[in-house]
Formats: sequence, C-alpha cells, structure tokens
Amino acid sequence: MCGIVGYIGESQAAPILLDGLSKLEYRGYDSAGVAVYSEDKILMAKSRGRLKVLKELTHDGEMLQGTVGIGHTRWATHGSPSDVNAHPHFNREESIVVVHNGIIENYLKLKKKLEKKGYVFVSETDTEVIAHLLDYYYKGNPLEAVTKIMHRMEGSYALGIIFKEHPTELYAVRKDSPLIVGKTKDGHILASDVPAVLKYTRDVVFIENEEIVRMTKEDMEFYTVDEEPIQKATTHIEWDVNAAEKGGYEHFMLKEMYEQPKAIADTFSPRLKNGEIIIEELGMSPEEIRQVEKIMIVACGSASHVGHTAKYIFEDMARIPVEVDVASEFRYRNPILNDRTVVVVISQSGETADTLAALREAKKQGARVLGIVNVVGSSIAREADNVMYTWAGPEIAVATTKAYSAQLTAVYLLAMKFAYERNEISREMLSELIDELKALPIQVEMLLNNQGKIQKFANRYLAAKNIFFIGRGIDYAISMEGSLKLKEISYIHSEAYAAGELKHGTISLVEEGTLVVSLVTQKELYKKIMSNMEEVRTRGAFVMGVTLEGNLEAEKSADYTVYIPETSPYFTNSLAIIPLQLFAYYIAVGRGCDVDKPRNLAKSVTVE
Repeated sequence: MCGIVGYIGESQAAPILLDGLSKLEYRGYDSAGVAVYSEDKILMAKSRGRLKVLKELTHDGEMLQGTVGIGHTRWATHGSPSDVNAHPHFNREESIVVVHNGIIENYLKLKKKLEKKGYVFVSETDTEVIAHLLDYYYKGNPLEAVTKIMHRMEGSYALGIIFKEHPTELYAVRKDSPLIVGKTKDGHILASDVPAVLKYTRDVVFIENEEIVRMTKEDMEFYTVDEEPIQKATTHIEWDVNAAEKGGYEHFMLKEMYEQPKAIADTFSPRLKNGEIIIEELGMSPEEIRQVEKIMIVACGSASHVGHTAKYIFEDMARIPVEVDVASEFRYRNPILNDRTVVVVISQSGETADTLAALREAKKQGARVLGIVNVVGSSIAREADNVMYTWAGPEIAVATTKAYSAQLTAVYLLAMKFAYERNEISREMLSELIDELKALPIQVEMLLNNQGKIQKFANRYLAAKNIFFIGRGIDYAISMEGSLKLKEISYIHSEAYAAGELKHGTISLVEEGTLVVSLVTQKELYKKIMSNMEEVRTRGAFVMGVTLEGNLEAEKSADYTVYIPETSPYFTNSLAIIPLQLFAYYIAVGRGCDVDKPRNLAKSVTVE
C-alpha cells in the first residue's frame, strides 16, 4: 500500500519522481505529491486523486526545478483523502519534508506531546507527527534526529526525508515497510518497490528493519538505529523492463492472465531434472522430509486459497496433517509449533505485513519456515529459513492471476516431493504426475484462447447483485478464489460455499434468476455436487457448471457448462480458475470498473 520514490543526482528530480510513482500505481492510492529542493527552499505539489492530476498540476514536473526530491502515492488511513492529508508533509518552518508508508501506532501520544511544545498540525495524518518530531530533535545533525525519532515511534514505517540545511543529502529509513535504494547513471534512487527503479537501475540494495540510508549524488551510506555504519550487499534484478508494461493489452490483468502458461512453466521447469523433482532451495534432506509431523500454511487473500488447495493435496498425496491459517489470525490463536512443523508462508510481494508477522512468530517457536514468494530479496524471502521463488515476473494488476497460478505450481511440486520421499507415491505415480504438470501450460493457453464464449456469458450478468460459487473438496478452494476475483474487481457481492453446507442456511439466499457457479472437477464427488446443483435450480437459480471434458452428465444439472481439459484431480485448480478469472474480468470491464486498480484495494498490504 502507498508508494515512495526519491532521487538525488544531476538530473531533474520531479520527472523521475512522477515516472517512478506511475510504476507504483498498482499498489493502490487516493492522493499523490512530490517535494523538490530548489534554490534554498523546498517546493511542494500534491493533490487528491490519480497521478495524472498531479502531473497536470506540475506540467509533468517542469514547475518543480531541482535535483533532489521525494514523491508519494498515499492510501488514506489517518484522515480522509484530501490535498491537505496527501504526502509529503512539512515541519512548521518548511525546512524538513517527509514521505511515509506505514502506520505510526503511538502517533496520538506523540502528537499531544508536540502540541504542548507549541506545534500546530494542519492535517489529520500520523505522518505530520514525524515531520514535527524531526523538527523537535533536529539540532543540525540529520542522522542524529532520525535515530532519535526511530527510538520513539511505534509501528511500521518507510520514510524519505529532505533537510533544507542539507540539500546535497537524501535520507531513507525502514521499519516493517519495504524500501530499496540503487545507483543510477548520475545519482541515486529510492523506492518502495522494484518496478519504480527498473528504468534507472538494476542493481539495488534492500534496506532491512531499523536501517537508515544517507544518500548523496556520489555515494550511499548505511547505518543502524544506533548510528553505527554497516555494509550492504547489492542485488541484481533480472526482470524484463517490458514485463511491467501492458504490451498492447487493454489492462495489466488481461496481460497477466495470458502470461500464466509461462509463469507455470517457469516455476516448474528449473525443478524438474531427469524425471526427478529437485527443489534445492527447500534445504531439506529426504530424512528431514520424512520427519515432518505437520505442515501449517499461512497466507492472505488469494494466497490463502492456494493454501486450502495445498491442504487437500498434501493430506491426500503425502499423508501429512495440514492446517491453513489466514495470516492476520495466526498469532492470535497461540498456534502449537515445534521443530517438526514446517510453516509455509505464501505471498506474492513477500512484504505482506500479517504474513511477515506470522513468519516471525513461527520462527520464534522453533518451526522451520519456508517462504513461497515472487519478489527476489523481499522481506519474507530474506527472513524465511528457506525460500522458493515462483518466477512469475512482475505482477501489476491488484487482482492476482499469474502469481496465483505460479503459487499453485509451487505447492504441487512440494506435495509431490514430500509424497515421494515419504514413500506415499510410487516412481510410476510420480512420473505420471510430472507429465500432467508439464501439460498444464498448453491446457491453460487453450482455455485462454476460448475467452469469447466466457465474455458473451459474462455480459448477461453485468447487473447482477449476488453471485454464488459452490464446490466440494478442491473445488471448494477453487470456488473461494473465483468468488474473490469477481467481488474485488466488479464490486458484485459474491460468496463461496462448501456445497454440502447449502442446506444449513445458505440456500435461503437463492432467488429466482440468481447465478450459482458450480465447480465439478473431482470425479468421486460428481454425483454429490450435481445433486447440489439440482437443489439450487429447483429454487430458481441459473447454474453455470465448470467441469472436465467428457462429463456430459453435468449438462443435465447446469444451464451453462464450461469444460476444462482432463488432468490429475490434484491439478484441476490450475485449469478451472481460468474461466472464472475471465468471467470476473469481462464483468468488470462491462461494468466500467477500473480493473487494474479496484477501489479501496492495494497490491501489497504492508500494514496490519
């Protein structure tokens, strides 16, 4: 959530700030602003609304001349979206300016203290507290002032700071909110995520918790919260710059859906060698795998739906007990962990605050933590005992598609590896599963190329008020993701239900004409789920069935049927989700929604 960009060098800062912020729009925001040091003063421009408003206000940055600056896209937490509440924020003399991602939990206490000292606040934000607190502690040494406020602030923050008395310096601070810095051809750049810097550098430094960076045009220096100098390693980013552009597609979401075959293949290909599954980054010997007594999967949103799919697969295939927790609840139930528990944390960004907190709790209790993430060098990647990358490339649309598919592929590989090493599946079974896995990219591509029928069907439900998804077993996990996709980008109320629960109250929601989407991919459950389809049809529902090719019986219970290719029952999620993604996309487009940036949502949820 929110985005930070900073620059110091020889080029004009404002155009670089605006360009970098445009690459972070996917993170979600409702206002934007920039501040640039110019001829012995700090110039500022900020506005509510999209970045294009700020660009028009500043004539694409030309009105703010200067070579050091900071910029921000804000997602409102403290204070409503407004010009006043937008970042950056000044101190009272306008000699210190700050941008901030995160939440200062004790800001009210700090604000009261500052008000007693005579400070006057003009915004409702917790960030303005930071600017005034810096002013209070600043005695000519910026580093000293920064460390003092870090000792007094509670919560999460990533900061970009300019001091008017030190115009050749740019400061950055990080605690529990992502931040990277890198060297450009003529200076240095600061950002909260990789896409903002790819145009200017591929060599970045990931700032760790409670670290400070002092940047000049020529150099970068890193310090601890106790002002002790530290050395930092540089990471080279391999992402293709063009991967972060639309490439002719109307929306990033559509582009990323069509990139799913590649994301799936790129995730499994390096781990399949001579008929074996080799996951070197797992860091576990066959003996250690056999000693695992429990797996706990912790994630948020779509990643948690991957976890629910993984539960069915691991328990059936590898015969290991699996628990799935929403990350925001994991710490509050006092989970029972030990050194024979593997905690798998799943996050596209690797920066999800609740998932990161769960990771730390799991490590504290002695469990082995495996991170499944998409972003190299992210916080979860660095803090987990081991990390398994999904190699989906940059995902810009808020609603995940290709990262979700890549995460599914990663858990398939893990389940197969665990099942084989624990002698729960034979060599022949492993080979059959590998063949089925290799076929997925072509099957997904085939489903994507059949989008015309889904689009026509979606157009019939642009005015729908409620849509329900049902399924059993793995199909229930698919239903949850299909429902989430629809509600988050189209704003149509949608719910997913375990089909067997319909008679326990939820069937009362079905009215004449209600669309019920039924997942029918598990052959042993065909009869039961089709019975549920008949239940809702007799109450007036219109039923869309998603089933395997050859299951013609489904047409007797469905009003509209979508077929997916035959595959292993463990892998059906990867195929059945495609028509549901397309269905959600075309409904959202037909309703005129902002598909890539849905209201009130952010790509990376970096606050709890």
